[in-house]
Amino acid sequence: MTGSNRNRLDRRRFLAAGAAVLGAPAALPAFAQTTDSTEFERSVDQGLRRNVATFRMLDWQDHFQNLANGAILVDITSRALHFWSEDQSVYRLYPTSIPVSEDLTRRGRTSVTFKDPNPDWRPTPAMKIRNPEWPDYIPPGPDNPLGTRALHLSWPYYRIHGTHDTRKIGRRSSNGCIGLYNEHIEELFVLARVGTQVLLI
Repeated sequence: MTGSNRNRLDRRRFLAAGAAVLGAPAALPAFAQTTDSTEFERSVDQGLRRNVATFRMLDWQDHFQNLANGAILVDITSRALHFWSEDQSVYRLYPTSIPVSEDLTRRGRTSVTFKDPNPDWRPTPAMKIRNPEWPDYIPPGPDNPLGTRALHLSWPYYRIHGTHDTRKIGRRSSNGCIGLYNEHIEELFVLARVGTQVLLI
């Protein structure tokens, strides 16, 4: 296989393979917004075609000066998270959820400051203004919006975390954070360190 072929990853094949290997639900239900099967198939096909060109392996050197402590790249456009280990022996590519709107989307460089193995959740002050009916606190467990693991970033309130609602992956569905399948955040949680570089583009 040539380098260019190896570096291009068809989104449909990746998601299907990831679901089969990791037991994660396929991302196709994210497009299921209609009960009409023909329209559903068309929306799935359009969504996959739209992302095929961008959902591919990337070179860390295009985004980071080095891999000290490892590196995480979140590509908002393709809704994908890339991880490289410091010694370059590990590379991972995961589908993500992204913020629901551009004003909630933050881009730039940050880092992992805390690894939370059993996250609880509190809405930010801005969330409570937008959604006053939301609870003030949700303990760890199946109802927790942060899923089974969370990587806190140096930006206040921003995290890379799991989700129990797998329909969110591949969609604009968060209030600013980056979401992964629980299976994927659990793997990334082991790979990442406090101090891992993070870039959102």
